Amino acid sequence: MESRADEQHASHEAPVRNDLRYPLEEDSIELSPQVEQYQRARRNMAPPARRRVWLPIFLFLATCLSTFWVGMTHWSPTDILVWGSGSAPRMYDHYLSSPDIELRRELLQYAADWRTGFLYMAAMLGILFAHEMGHFLMAVRYRVPASLPYFIPVPISPIGTFGAVIGMDGLRADRKQMFDIGLAGPLAGLVVAIPVLWYGVQQMDLTTPGTGGFELDLPIAMKWMMQWMQVPGYQQGMYINQSQLNPFFMAGWVGLLVTGLNMIPVSQLDGGHVTYTLFGKKAHWIARVFLVVAIIFIVWAKAYNWSVMLILIFLMRPEHPPTSDDSVPIGWFRYGLGVLSLSIPILCFPPMAIQMA
Repeated sequence: MESRADEQHASHEAPVRNDLRYPLEEDSIELSPQVEQYQRARRNMAPPARRRVWLPIFLFLATCLSTFWVGMTHWSPTDILVWGSGSAPRMYDHYLSSPDIELRRELLQYAADWRTGFLYMAAMLGILFAHEMGHFLMAVRYRVPASLPYFIPVPISPIGTFGAVIGMDGLRADRKQMFDIGLAGPLAGLVVAIPVLWYGVQQMDLTTPGTGGFELDLPIAMKWMMQWMQVPGYQQGMYINQSQLNPFFMAGWVGLLVTGLNMIPVSQLDGGHVTYTLFGKKAHWIARVFLVVAIIFIVWAKAYNWSVMLILIFLMRPEHPPTSDDSVPIGWFRYGLGVLSLSIPILCFPPMAIQMA
C-alpha cells in the first residue's frame, strides 16, 4: 500500500485538470461560436461593483417626504409657496414677515390634512417599491449584478416623484433571464396598483363639478373600471379634475402611468426587454415604427409634455442591445405571456396625461 506521503507526492506530479485555468489547446472539446463569444465576454467583464446602500436609502426617504408633501397639499405643492389660494403671488418669506391671517389659515389647513399625504405616500411608494423589487429580486435570482432601487423625488411635481430605477449589468443576462427580469417589474407593480386603484375608484363621486389647476386624462383600463363600477357622475371621455381626486385614485393613476411608460417597446425600457426577447433584432423595427408614430401623435395632439421623454429615449438609443446569449429558448408560456404584456401600454397609458385646467 502506498504511504500518505507518497500519495501526496503522486498528486503533485499528476494534477487533475478540472479547472478552466488550465489551457484547452490539447483538449478535443469543440465549443460553439456563441458559447465562445459568451465566455470571451465574461472574461473581459470587470468584477461587479459593490452595491450602494446609503444613497438608495436616502433617496427612498426623500421620495417618502416628497410624496407626503404632494398628497398633503392635494397635489398642488407649489401653490402654498408661490400663489396661495388667491390671484396674487404670495411668497413664503412674505408669510414669515407679515401677519397675513388668511395665509396662516391656509398653512394650518394644509398641515391638518396629513392623513391624505400619508395615504398617498404609502400607496404610491408601495406601487413603485413592488415594481422595482420585482426587477431586483429576479436579477438576484439569476445572479445578474443589479443595484438597489434609486427612487427619484420631485417635490414640486403634482405626482411627487419620477418613479425609480435600478442599475443592472444586462450583458450578463441571457435571453430567458432578460425576459424574466424585464417583465417581473411591471407585473409586480400591477399586482399592487390594481387593488389600490379599485379602492380609489370606489370612493369617487363626480356629481359635483370639479375645480383645480389641472385635470387627468384616463387610460383605457381606468375608463373601463369607472364604467363597470358605475361611478356617480362619470361620463365617457371626461377628464378628472384636481378637486375630485382621492389619494388612492391618484396613486393608482400614477401606477398605471409608470407601468404603461415602462412597457413602451423601445430601448432598454421594460417593454424593450420584452420585445427583444420575443422577436430578436426584428424588435428594432418595432421600436423605430413606434417612435415615428409617437412623433406624429405629439405634433398632431400638441402633447408637447411628452417631448422630454422622447428625447431621453433617443439619448438611450432606441435599439435594444443583444443579450449574453440570444439563442436560449424562452418556451411557449413566456412567449404567450410576453405577447399579452404588449397590451399593457395600450391599456395603462393615458395619452394626454396631466392637462392644465
